[in-house]
Formats: sequence, C-alpha cells, structure tokens
Amino acid sequence: MNIILYLIQLIQYQHKQICWLLNFICRYIPLRQWAFDDSHSPKYQKFKIDKLPKIIHYETWDYKDYIPYLEWKYGKKVKPVNRRSDCDISDNCTCPRCNAPKPFLYKNNGSKGQVLCKVCSTTFSPDENRFLKSYSLKCPYCDHSLVHVKDRKHFAVHKCVNPKCSYYLHNLKKVDKQDLLDPVNKHKYKLHYIYREFLIDFFRMDLNSLPKNASSLRFSKHNQHVMSLCLTYRVNLGLSLRKTCMALKDIHGISISHQQVANYCKTASLCVKPFVDNYDYKTGKVFTADETYIKIRGVKSYIWFIMDAAKRSIIGYQVSDNRGVGPCILAMRMAFSKLKELPKNFKFIADAYSAYPLAAQQFFHEYGDKFLFEITQVVGLTNINAVSKAFRPYKQIVERLNRTYKASYRKTNGFDNINGANYDLALWVAYYNFLRPHKHNNYKVLNHVEMLSNADNMPGKWQLLIFLGQQTIKQLQESEH
Repeated sequence: MNIILYLIQLIQYQHKQICWLLNFICRYIPLRQWAFDDSHSPKYQKFKIDKLPKIIHYETWDYKDYIPYLEWKYGKKVKPVNRRSDCDISDNCTCPRCNAPKPFLYKNNGSKGQVLCKVCSTTFSPDENRFLKSYSLKCPYCDHSLVHVKDRKHFAVHKCVNPKCSYYLHNLKKVDKQDLLDPVNKHKYKLHYIYREFLIDFFRMDLNSLPKNASSLRFSKHNQHVMSLCLTYRVNLGLSLRKTCMALKDIHGISISHQQVANYCKTASLCVKPFVDNYDYKTGKVFTADETYIKIRGVKSYIWFIMDAAKRSIIGYQVSDNRGVGPCILAMRMAFSKLKELPKNFKFIADAYSAYPLAAQQFFHEYGDKFLFEITQVVGLTNINAVSKAFRPYKQIVERLNRTYKASYRKTNGFDNINGANYDLALWVAYYNFLRPHKHNNYKVLNHVEMLSNADNMPGKWQLLIFLGQQTIKQLQESEH
C-alpha cells in the first residue's frame, strides 16, 4: 500500500516538473523563431514587404461655417486681423484649408513668406498648396510623412526618411558594424520603411474579355475534324506547326499549311479559354505558385502559374512581359475567382520573390480580413531552414509543372508576340486540366467532365471542349445584359 502511495506521489511530482518545463520553454525559448532564424538577417530585409501605412484624409472646411462653430464650442468669436501697417499679402490669397480670405490672414514669420490663417491656425505658403491632395501617407511606426522617392511602371515608391524612426533604428542595429563605417555598404540594406502605391487598379481589370480579332468556326476548305486533329498533334503530342502539317499529310493524307494550323489553334484557344478560366475546380486549402521565363521575339518574358496542391489543377496563369507585381495579382485573382473568402488554415506557398507578399498585401487592402493571408516562402534550392524543409514538396510540384510546360514550349523556339504566347498557354492549360492523364491520379484526368468522357477519341474530346467553351461565352454575354 505504501508503494502505491509512493508511486502516485512520484507521478504527481513528475507532472509538476513537466508543467514547469513546458511553461519555461514557452516563455523563454522562442521555438518558432528557430524556423525563421535566417529571415531575421538584415540581408533578407529587402525581400520583405512592410505593412500598410497610415492614411490621413483631409476634410474640406469652410470658414463661414467654422467661425460660428468656434463661437458655439468655445465662446470665442474670430475677428479679422487688426493690422497696424500695410500688408503685402495678395488680395487673391486664401487659406487652402478653410478658404478664408485675406482679412483673416497675416504673415507668420515676417519676410520669409509663411502665412498663418487666424480661423483654422493653418500655416502655408502662397506658392505651394499641400491641401490639393485628398490624403497623405504616414509611417505606421513614427507618424512621419512619407516622401515620394521614385516612380516605377505600375507604382510609386514612398519612403520614410525620419532618422529617428523606430523601424529604421531597429534595422540599423542588425547591420554589421563594418558595413556601417562604409556608406556604400550601408545602402545595400533595406533600412527605411517603404510603401508602394499602385497607380493601376489591377482588381478592376476584366479577366473575361474576349479579343476583337476572334475568327469564326466556318470552314471553307476543311472541317471541324481536321481542326481537332491539328489540336491533338499540336497540343497533346507537342509537335511543331510544320511537323503537324507533315503528320496530317503522311498519316491522314490531308494537305494543310502551317499557318492554317496556327489559325485553328488560335480560334480554338479563344473558344476554350472562357470555359477553363470560369470552371469551378473545388480548390483545397493549399495553393502553390511560381513563375518561369519564355522568349518572345528573343526577349525574356514570364509565365505565372498557381496550382491547387491537392488536385494539381492549374487555377491561375498569366503571361507578362515583366516580372512585376501586376501580373502576379491578375494570376491570383484568377485563382481566387470562385472563393468568397479564404478557407481556414489556408496556405499560399511560393519562393522568396517579393512580388507574392506585395500581392497578398494588396488583396487584404482590397477585400479586408476575408482575404488576409501570408506567403509561406521556400527559400533557395536547399533546405536551409525548417520552413523550406517542411514545404519543399509543395514547391517541387509547381517546379515540375514548369518543366512539363517547358517540354511543350521548347519546340516552338519562342513566340512572335505576346498574343501567340497567350493562345498557346490557354490551349496547354485546357489540355493539362481536362484531357491529359496524370500518373499520380491513376492515369486519369484531373477534372472529370461528363460530356468529355462520352467521346471515344481525343479529336472528339477537343470538339466537345470547344462546344463547352462556346456555351460559357454565351452565358457570359447573357449575364452582361
């Protein structure tokens, strides 16, 4: 009996020790920080996106309403300035904030040019009006006004230049002392708070607009079967335009030019793209994204892919001539088009490129807490931290997708224009999502469509896919009216 009592006391003592150790670990050992240890280095600071600034809106006042308000509120009646000498203020000068005329204005600093309004106590210069803009941007750490430092293609860069800003001083402590002595090395780090103000509203762009140069499906020489054969050889088998012509001539005895094959592919892409973009893929909780480059007229361009990590479907894609945040936002809009809000425990996995966190910040700015999410960044090619090790398999999924697309793109030797890249990508995504058998899905298609399964061969499936695209176009046109 004494042994049992002794063991119970020992268990209770061990339970207290375990609770004390867990409490100590949670308080003084930041386990989460170990996973993000490299992210605290000042060298990675330039890849981070700062939080949104404070926006101060200026209200329009009128001195005729403000003077009675001051008298009612404080019992103080504002009278015109009692001048003892002549005033050189222009008769047309008015207060930029409350529109008070010259009798309520006087020189604030003598001959230096600053004017003070007696009604609203606003100081201003007659030559400059800072109240022309409806709002101003403030640093969220020190409330200092942001300075417009540079312009980019789609956004303007604002910077906090306050040397006493807490954000700046905190980053300055993490810089090596040797770099601080050299002013050149000091500017390699991102130390000040920076905000990018977008000049283009990427959330108002129409993703479903159809091009004006869409050709019809009226066949003068060939028929829809020949068109579907061209798509099968060109997209499914990855043949070039001229090899597609050779295959049709040698196998089927059909004489056709490579330009006609290109026209068929262009027309089919215009019909198929609306169905692919507006299809409900029933996405999961994990998205993964990446960008890869292609050549258009020998110039490097980019393709953005966003995948559903569970079903492996391509739910967002975009062709762009730059690697800015604009195409990234458009690809994300396509991926989130069927979601009214993000699911719980949502994950968006990408590399360390700064366009993804900046795009996520713009989604929160536009839609609020319903689309508040953080980018899980897999840094580099090796697992240098715990985050990269945990989420590397998701990143490899989209990297394999890039290689799969490059295998079909490589035979084209580049594109003549960005429209050709868009047509080719739309057809390839339609083939990847609805027609291509996948090994990880037991050699079945990713998205089962009942109508497509009724076709016995691939040319028939392409004809049905074009028919579904035409139905989607009709539905979109009817919804607009």
